[in-house]
Amino acid sequence: MKKLSLLEVVALAVGTMIGASIFTMLGLGAEIAGRNLPLVFVLSGLLAFLVGYSYAKLGSRIVSNAGPISFVVAGFGDGVVSGALAILMWFTYVVSIALFAKGFSGYFLPLLGLPLSPLGLGLTETGAISLFVALNFFGAKSVGRAEFWIVVVKLLVLGLFVVVGLAAVRPEWIVPGLDATHLGATLSAVSIFFLSYMGFGLVTNASESVENPERTVPLAIYLAIAIAAVVYVLVAVVAVGTLPLSVLIQDQEYALARAAEPTLGRFGYVLVSVGALFSIASALNATLYGGANVAYALAKDGDLPEIFERKVWFGTTEGLYITALLGLVLALGFDLAGIAGMTSTVFMVIYLFVIATHGRLIAKGLVPGRTWVVTLAFLTVLVAFFALESYQWRTSPAAFWTTQLAFVLALALEAVYRATRGRKLSLKGIPGSPGVTGPRS
Repeated sequence: MKKLSLLEVVALAVGTMIGASIFTMLGLGAEIAGRNLPLVFVLSGLLAFLVGYSYAKLGSRIVSNAGPISFVVAGFGDGVVSGALAILMWFTYVVSIALFAKGFSGYFLPLLGLPLSPLGLGLTETGAISLFVALNFFGAKSVGRAEFWIVVVKLLVLGLFVVVGLAAVRPEWIVPGLDATHLGATLSAVSIFFLSYMGFGLVTNASESVENPERTVPLAIYLAIAIAAVVYVLVAVVAVGTLPLSVLIQDQEYALARAAEPTLGRFGYVLVSVGALFSIASALNATLYGGANVAYALAKDGDLPEIFERKVWFGTTEGLYITALLGLVLALGFDLAGIAGMTSTVFMVIYLFVIATHGRLIAKGLVPGRTWVVTLAFLTVLVAFFALESYQWRTSPAAFWTTQLAFVLALALEAVYRATRGRKLSLKGIPGSPGVTGPRS
């Protein structure tokens, strides 16, 4: 099988990061952080670089399509906690499907001139998820071939939005507020919008298929985060700097399309709406048939098949139906803020374990890295985690308790599964196995 080049891996990560989240969550960010939204993307990007540092160093030594779970097994061994994290990783894809379904409906209905009623939103969310489940019967692999061009289209749409909009930005509208209220809101927003950068983890999930992973994986992670950060900040500057916050918040389900109107008129509104629909549909497709497929196989069987194909459900489609159904339940049961908070919370727990693993393996001399950077990353993510938990508790108690229940159920399911089935995580590429050595000088 042909190996992926640096450019192809960066495109994969950037295509996943840039698109669905910026289209779906921009209005939510305006509601939480106000004029500090550009600052939120700067700070969340720096946080992503800190986490990406551990992913880059670990990914250069641990080559496994199991990604972060293989890292945790290397650091903490194969046990209930590692297995529970594998289940939680699958859960992040379930919640992401709910997030994308809500984002799709938020742009689809207004584009058709229909109201955002609970019934209309529910029917659209159900239809969007059902459509991609049905694609399984017609060969979802063919749909995957269109993803490259969808990435190109959405980047062109965002590029036009930024280039035309920058000239109309009112500087006084984007001056950040540095008082206690604004800074507190900014911290809450950073903890949520951190998930906008989560696509960099796909680089490690594809590491077995990458040319020269020791060099390519770290470089691809850093480049992907940098590109995404620049795009996010520019889009936020134009949105907040050209449209009153009250309008962004009022029409937050399709905020980016509304933000295109001051400079591009009705054409801009339609163009961004169509771009958003293509982008979110692409993310929904990739998540359902890519990440969720791999994560479900790992959570259920503790291993990945020899033939690693992200667009084909391994041996059975039961995971497809379970993943889609749970995603639909979450989409229908929670609002956008609650779903976004759940996604970020679970990802942060996984990131904390990955960073801790990096510290452990540095101490053993098995992977490269600087201890002070790892310590800073761990403490920063921990602060963001507690800030997010506080925000969720205040704004969406149902989402808060659903997330806690997910943690408990993951541990319980893994404990029962191991006791009754004796399963173990069977992963390649951890330190001590063939081909993995200590860090080079």
